[in-house]
Amino acid sequence: MAISITNQANPLGNRVVQDTDADATAATNTIGTSGTLFYVEIDNSSNSGAVYAKFADANSATSGTTAADLVFLCPGSSKRNIIIPEGIGFGTGFSHWCVTGAAQTNNTPPTNNVTLRYVTS
Repeated sequence: MAISITNQANPLGNRVVQDTDADATAATNTIGTSGTLFYVEIDNSSNSGAVYAKFADANSATSGTTAADLVFLCPGSSKRNIIIPEGIGFGTGFSHWCVTGAAQTNNTPPTNNVTLRYVTS
């Protein structure tokens, strides 16, 4: 087996956003500017039901009203990591929330805390 290690001149992202209680109340304009999303981690280990982490390219958002640009499913009692090597650009800002249904109109919060982390540039 050949092992190769490549040093990275520039990091993939330079900001880590962590919300230890991601719920139906949208966290708006979290980094205060536009940027690129490279990584998302959803820790739903404390809930038995699935949750949907939603992201909007917006400075403000309202759960149940704002259409999400990205939606990631995380089953109950689990953790999910989503890597986006090329990144997804957000031209306005980052807003996120977490609910129990995929529909745009869903604004039901998870029963227990969900931790949402993401890396941006």
